[in-house]
Amino acid sequence: MIAIIGGGVIGLAIGWRLADAGQDVAVFERQHAGRGASWAAAGMLAPVSEAEPEEEALIDLALAGHALWPSFADEVTTATGLAIDYWPCGGLHLALNRDEAERLDFLRDFLARLGLEAQRISVAEARTRSAHLSSNLKAALLCPSDHQVDNRKLGTALRAAFVGAGGMLMEQSEVTALDLAAGKVAGVVIGERRYAAELVILASGAWSGSIEAVPARHRPAIRPVKGQMLSLRAETPLTGNILWREGWYMVPRRDGRLIVGATVEEQGFDDRITAGGLFQLLDRARELLPAIDELPVDEVWCGFRPASRDDAPILGPCSLPGLVHAAGHYRHGILLTPITAAGIADYVLRGELPSRLRPFTAARFDAASPHRAGVFA
Repeated sequence: MIAIIGGGVIGLAIGWRLADAGQDVAVFERQHAGRGASWAAAGMLAPVSEAEPEEEALIDLALAGHALWPSFADEVTTATGLAIDYWPCGGLHLALNRDEAERLDFLRDFLARLGLEAQRISVAEARTRSAHLSSNLKAALLCPSDHQVDNRKLGTALRAAFVGAGGMLMEQSEVTALDLAAGKVAGVVIGERRYAAELVILASGAWSGSIEAVPARHRPAIRPVKGQMLSLRAETPLTGNILWREGWYMVPRRDGRLIVGATVEEQGFDDRITAGGLFQLLDRARELLPAIDELPVDEVWCGFRPASRDDAPILGPCSLPGLVHAAGHYRHGILLTPITAAGIADYVLRGELPSRLRPFTAARFDAASPHRAGVFA
């Protein structure tokens, strides 16, 4: 059996791929499948908008993952009959003052050097796309490749796909120990019950670095980064594009919800919603879209991004034989779900990690790693 620790979209998608290939697979989730960071996300598929300097390998992986999404979305819906609301809506980066406009020019030039599509458009054109934008709008940059999916529907659908393919889903089943034999992982332990496994895949998101079941020296260096979010509800969408400003975003849903996010807080697993966090979200949202004043607040929540030392995922085999990492996706968990699932499944089935995933093993943090220098900041 192959055991997967973690029932978020990453763990479920890997499990689905393996179960669909005829493998005996079990996913062990300490709470409820799809209800962690997968539930808290905004569902953006935006490798261009979220590209950062000196992250070339990560940008390449994100673009490759983005290219898989249309077919992946079709596969999920075909397998389950469940809609996940994949929407190639496009994104707008917006500036409300001169300094922000200059930073948009820098972003456009940076993306152009990488050969990525981003178009400076007029304020008038931006308003034709999003009529409710602030009267203070000074500049706009269009990223047509910004897409989105309803991440909550995705989690539900991947759960159904995994179980439908014959996978065993064990919810409220916290792995308390790894069963080790001859220096190799031989299974997982839940309470007093042992499950034999020829391979264990660690896909527990922000919790992957703190699972006591994994020997400390083999745990991936992953920490939680808290993000508070909220959603507003209108009868019809106020915008048809993802809106960005200085790292903050608003994601419209076709049912009228508007997701606003997100704070970035080094607060461990503190899940409290704070007045300051909500004020920041509403203040920035109102500056861009004054029309939100009369909208009811639909929901408030927070989630924990799984961040590694370089904010890139940790993928593939590690120093403990029989243990495979699939965690640390930080801002890109939903975006990288298809390529992570395909790559880790390939490794399990064929014994070789695909070339795109090789720069992202835990070995890159070793002093002698060929991937340590020149790839990540």
